[in-house]
Amino acid sequence: MVFSLYIVLCLAPQLLLGVKSSMVTLSDNGYDGIVIAINPSVPEDEKLIQNIKEMVLDASTYLFNATKRRVYFRNVSILIPMTWKSKPEYLMPKQESYEQADVVVAEPYLKFGDDPYTLQYGQCGQKGQYIHLTPKFLLTDPLPIYGPRGKVFVHEWAHLRWGVFDEYNTDQPFYVSRRNTMEATRCSTNITGIHVVLKACQRGTCDIRPCERDPHSGLYEAKCTFIPEKSQTAKESIMFMQNFKSVAEFCTAETHNTEAPNLHNKMCHSRSTWDIIMASDDFQNVSPMADARPPAPTTFSLLRSKQRTVCLVLDKSGSMDTDDRLILMNQAAELYLIQIIEKGSLVGMVTFDAAAKIQNNLTLITGDNAYQSITENLPERAGGGTSICDGLKAGFRVITGSHQSTSGSEIILLTDGEDTTMGLCFEEVKQSGAIIHTIALGPSAAKELETLAQMTGGYSFYIHKDTTGLIDAFSRISSRSGSILHQAVQVESKAFNISGSKWMNGTVPVDSTIGNDTFFVVTWTIQKPEIFLQDPKGKKYKTSDFKEDKLNIRSTRLRIPGIAESGTWIYSLLNNHINSQLLTVTVTTRARSPTTLPVIATAHMSQNTAHYPSLAIVYARVSQGFLPVLGINVTAIIENENGHKVKLDLWDNGAGADTVKNDGIYSRYFKDYHGNGRYSLKVRAHARKNTARLHLKQHHNKAMYIPGYVENGTIVANPFKPEVAHNVLHPGEGGDVNRVVSGGAFIVSGVPANSAAPAPVFPPIKITDLEAKFKGDRIHLSWTAPGNNLDEGKGNRYVLRISKHFQDLQAGFDKAALVNTSSLTPKEAGSEEVFEFKPECFTIENGTKFHFAIKAINDANLTSEISNIAQATKFTPPRKPNLGTSAAAMGVAVWGLAVFVSLF
Repeated sequence: MVFSLYIVLCLAPQLLLGVKSSMVTLSDNGYDGIVIAINPSVPEDEKLIQNIKEMVLDASTYLFNATKRRVYFRNVSILIPMTWKSKPEYLMPKQESYEQADVVVAEPYLKFGDDPYTLQYGQCGQKGQYIHLTPKFLLTDPLPIYGPRGKVFVHEWAHLRWGVFDEYNTDQPFYVSRRNTMEATRCSTNITGIHVVLKACQRGTCDIRPCERDPHSGLYEAKCTFIPEKSQTAKESIMFMQNFKSVAEFCTAETHNTEAPNLHNKMCHSRSTWDIIMASDDFQNVSPMADARPPAPTTFSLLRSKQRTVCLVLDKSGSMDTDDRLILMNQAAELYLIQIIEKGSLVGMVTFDAAAKIQNNLTLITGDNAYQSITENLPERAGGGTSICDGLKAGFRVITGSHQSTSGSEIILLTDGEDTTMGLCFEEVKQSGAIIHTIALGPSAAKELETLAQMTGGYSFYIHKDTTGLIDAFSRISSRSGSILHQAVQVESKAFNISGSKWMNGTVPVDSTIGNDTFFVVTWTIQKPEIFLQDPKGKKYKTSDFKEDKLNIRSTRLRIPGIAESGTWIYSLLNNHINSQLLTVTVTTRARSPTTLPVIATAHMSQNTAHYPSLAIVYARVSQGFLPVLGINVTAIIENENGHKVKLDLWDNGAGADTVKNDGIYSRYFKDYHGNGRYSLKVRAHARKNTARLHLKQHHNKAMYIPGYVENGTIVANPFKPEVAHNVLHPGEGGDVNRVVSGGAFIVSGVPANSAAPAPVFPPIKITDLEAKFKGDRIHLSWTAPGNNLDEGKGNRYVLRISKHFQDLQAGFDKAALVNTSSLTPKEAGSEEVFEFKPECFTIENGTKFHFAIKAINDANLTSEISNIAQATKFTPPRKPNLGTSAAAMGVAVWGLAVFVSLF
């Protein structure tokens, strides 16, 4: 069966739900439910709250006018951390949390940069994850560099809510236009300015010189900077430089610059920002407000985070006897209580079958005795029916019975059974304000579980028979407060089927960002194995060092005293039984010190539901603080209800599903559907010694750092942006890094019932990184091989075309001159392709400019979309000027400009 990739990708945003549980809604032209959360590490400062309010109030008016009277911010919640003092005006949060916030206020990691940006790595038109603002941006005057805070907020809101991208490009700030002029990458071209090199500034003044041409690209040299005129008349565009007084609109089809080599044109097929915004869900049923008066000012709610309160609601019905589910549940619940839940949390437990029973009221987790009082009540026997609502209601009673509010409290609901009456308590659940995390165990678990999680902002998980799956799910449910230093990190989670009387050996790396509160846990299915463990310095632990609880849940653990040694830990397991049995090894830990954030991994699918044959995207993010970690081998394991597993290597190469190269977001298309129903996602991230490295380059999708302005013939320069350190930082001090994380569940429908039905065949992915340059009189091209079926396998052939005019390729690819590529055999997807040729049919002289575009064709004769259009210019630098003329004098003669530094 053959499908059109273009149709599938265009329909996907309308058919599928976004995965992030933002609470924002739009009704009667007003946005409600926006959450701005302050990180617990930010010092208490009343001015911070006041400036947030002023920013949003200004942004609401600006947004209303920019969207032609369509939308504004009606109400916003500011979530204040528990580290700040309590005040009477602070209200209790419901499902608002730092982790699910739309905007986070936090210090940049390693104090690197204060540019406001949006974490956005989806496709065009898909929502971002969050906006990050730093306290410095909110507390100091941003006007000279970014413009008014309200305008900056609207710039970032467009990233977050509508999935548009920046219209500038710091990696390629200039291009040669169709009029053969050198232009700054921008939208619109009506923004005016000059091109100069700002040299070192001393005593309040800076030297300047004209920009020189790079002999390889023909473009301006890397140090060349576009300095805009202070006084502008252009009304667009907010996604380029929102800081100008005149700029009040987004680029439309009439003003959009399709030539600009920016991320927006790359991701959105050169459609204008306004076209993408108008195609979003927000604007499908929204008309401009008819009332001539402006909308009412934004209202604010001040919420203060509460002590973490969690109630386990665990199924012990008769079906839990199947496949050792009761034992697996108890193993995972015990691990959660001992190793995952943060100290200082309140935890209770309910078990249910046809009726519910409160096993523990809320208990403050302070040490071993606290969790033992709960674990000793884990159910030992299964039996009876399934009443999920009774379990949830008992969970609410546990919370309120200890004088806590259900608002903002969490319930972890685990069940393997169906319950036809489950929907009857949905309204009560909504009114409670509680967050419900659901774990579906086995294929018969109630189909409403995912709905329950999504409507309350919780996680949803599915576990088939994967022995480690339940442990992975519980390990993912950590605090949502933003205090990463106290959250558990899962380093390993493996299962081995070991033959009788056989050994199994393995290793676990503990890097230098982690090591506090480290546990090694071993489980078995028949008989406890012999265990040997050795730390990197040779210290040995044996079976007797591991602690086994009295619950007979086939689990034993070792807590490493103090801080676990960094390096490679070696373990050996001996199956003492004559028969094969399944053994598992799980390792959890926390940050090594309060001053070093741990490397963490998170994972999710691009949507919660998928309808065959539409595509989903697997995303994994590896980071330390807000900085991306590169050089990681990331593998996704996706399992369906029948136990069929698919392994998928994720890439951070800027091709196909991956938006930007080297941003710490590893992604890949998923299309290997095997049946309908629930699928689970698990991700393993691993890096060998010295391969993991921090990426210190500033994020994409951010407000531009303006270097200065031309005002009355004078350049008024802003302070130079801090230089990026060139040394490579290795998280974990260069040791191996290993992380395992659950990415939750998603649901697939529409897969043909006939198991013999052929898998869908898609065209190769679009090539988005085509680059071109002259080498003498030859053209050197490079790009990433797209594959045969999307980003898998090897394509059949390429179609490469050349033109002297950009618009010829953009509007009529098939009519442009064809380049002979018969000598080019496509490589495996993800490989670098290189091709050189001499354009025989064209005269080449100094200043000759060519444009190139390429398509890939697969074995089924399906053709990819046209690539990005690459440009190469033949340029021979002129002779150097007479040495008697100083560079500084030439700069003054050419430009006649004085330069001052703006101090603020």
